Amino acid sequence: MKSAKLKIGLVFDDSLDSTDGVAQYVKTLGAWLSSQGHQVSYLVGETRMKSWASGSVFSLSKNAKVSFNRNRLSIPLPASRHKVQQVLNDGDFDVLHVMVPHSPFLAQKVINSAGSSVAVVGTFHIFPAGWLAKLGSKSLKTAYLGGLKRFDAFISVSQPAASFARKYFGISSEILPNVVDIERFKSVDTQASLNPQIVFLGRLVGRKGAMELLKAFRILHASMPEARLIVAGDGPERKTLERYIQKTDLQRAVELRGKIPEQEKPSLLASADIACFPALHGESFGIVLIEAMAAGAKVVLGGDNPGYRSIMGDRPELLVEPSDSVKLASRLKHFLTEKPAIEAAHRWQAQSVKKYDVTRIGPVILDIYYQAIAKRTSEVT
Repeated sequence: MKSAKLKIGLVFDDSLDSTDGVAQYVKTLGAWLSSQGHQVSYLVGETRMKSWASGSVFSLSKNAKVSFNRNRLSIPLPASRHKVQQVLNDGDFDVLHVMVPHSPFLAQKVINSAGSSVAVVGTFHIFPAGWLAKLGSKSLKTAYLGGLKRFDAFISVSQPAASFARKYFGISSEILPNVVDIERFKSVDTQASLNPQIVFLGRLVGRKGAMELLKAFRILHASMPEARLIVAGDGPERKTLERYIQKTDLQRAVELRGKIPEQEKPSLLASADIACFPALHGESFGIVLIEAMAAGAKVVLGGDNPGYRSIMGDRPELLVEPSDSVKLASRLKHFLTEKPAIEAAHRWQAQSVKKYDVTRIGPVILDIYYQAIAKRTSEVT
């Protein structure tokens, strides 16, 4: 059975057009599975693309923009039961891999409509921030109406995500980190910046810490006027950042580059003397840290939150407190000027990043699929 080629449905309530962490997980894993000869389909929320990595993309609902977990995201409106059933019938799936927590209006409909012989695997991605997100998670469990029992296996992308799964859903899960295509990120050719360069890449929402980085950079710039900061990304905080840059006369030192094409990410990250992601909270993992390491950024710094700590915990000096502008500025200067510290951090990153490669994690996930299928087969026969 383990040599059989599978028909796999990756189920994700949000848009696959997004570059957010969970969408990246789905696309990276799906592309690797396709490269191994498996037939992969994507059952997702409102999405413009029709195919990905030779797999068909089925947009099963319209989505509405909401704020959740101190973040901006979209949730699916009720999917057509007829459309869901048609996709399931045509796909004849061996396994559905669902990104959880999931919506009762899309992913749970897919699960409920799947035949009894179809294995269902879930991956927990979230770590809730604030009481509202925690209350919402408890409400979701109720809304599933016992639907979690239909799952045959659960994965969590980090220890914080696994703790969340256990506390709010009563579920034990195997911890397997987010996946990155290391080869895609490391095979870039970029020129070193003439000036010390700090790079931020991410959504411009409060919890990602772009404003905190700007405040620290202002302090750094007073003693290192040659330093430059590139902020790549877009979101509701952009206007606020623009006003701050003008008010503090940092226009020549800070570039707000906006949202960049996915193919430009590796070269931008590779150009960084420091890739800094000072997220304040609400992170279950931190795939952008891994991407920056894979691209070859000299030093990668992350906010001291549970998700980022699960990656950088062996090197606490690479974790920063975003709200302390003076300390963050000092840490930035340290990793721009202290050569032994820079070299030690870079060596650790180059070694550590290997364990997140999709070529290592993918086969383990595939083995979980086979086990789930075997379990499902034994239960229905």
